[in-house]
Amino acid sequence: MSNHIEAGRLRVRVAVFACVAVAALAIDQITKALALAHLSETQSVRVIPGLLSLRLVHNPGASLGMGAGATWLISLFAMAASAVLLVMGMRTVSTRWSALLGLAFAGAVGNLIDRIAYADGFLNGKVVDFLDYGWSIGNVADIFLMAAGIGIVVLIFLGVPFSQKELDEHNARIAAGASGTSTVSGASDASDAEEPAAR
Repeated sequence: MSNHIEAGRLRVRVAVFACVAVAALAIDQITKALALAHLSETQSVRVIPGLLSLRLVHNPGASLGMGAGATWLISLFAMAASAVLLVMGMRTVSTRWSALLGLAFAGAVGNLIDRIAYADGFLNGKVVDFLDYGWSIGNVADIFLMAAGIGIVVLIFLGVPFSQKELDEHNARIAAGASGTSTVSGASDASDAEEPAAR
């Protein structure tokens, strides 16, 4: 019975990861296609004066143009990061962790697709950027990566369990009455995995 319940929980977490990743990746690719079709590298379209404009840029590097001379190395790093995020997404016991890891996975893969699709050598394609903030130019995938990073920091700060071991330790602290109010935020996530078993 417990194996059946655990399999059901795993399916939910995988579904959350997959849905978030697919939706975010689709949004990223659609916005890049629109940018390629309607924006120019020589003209800028103001959206919010002084804060945001739209301008097409093909970026061979990472954020802020760093690493422009080692695009293939950035691509290999993105592949490795995507694989790690995928494995973490399958291993976590938290749906909140699954959602944020799916978002980060979509951001990494979204830019990796550009480096592969537009390459004329070994993984040296340029990323399609179009969101001009004045001090930096990025894309929707970058926003997803930033949002996921902030969200993960918040989960760590709140003590939301990632693994089964952390969840067991968390539940043990609650049972011992040692958690107090500091673990209230994590307890709601733990209920995703523990509530069905209590029935």
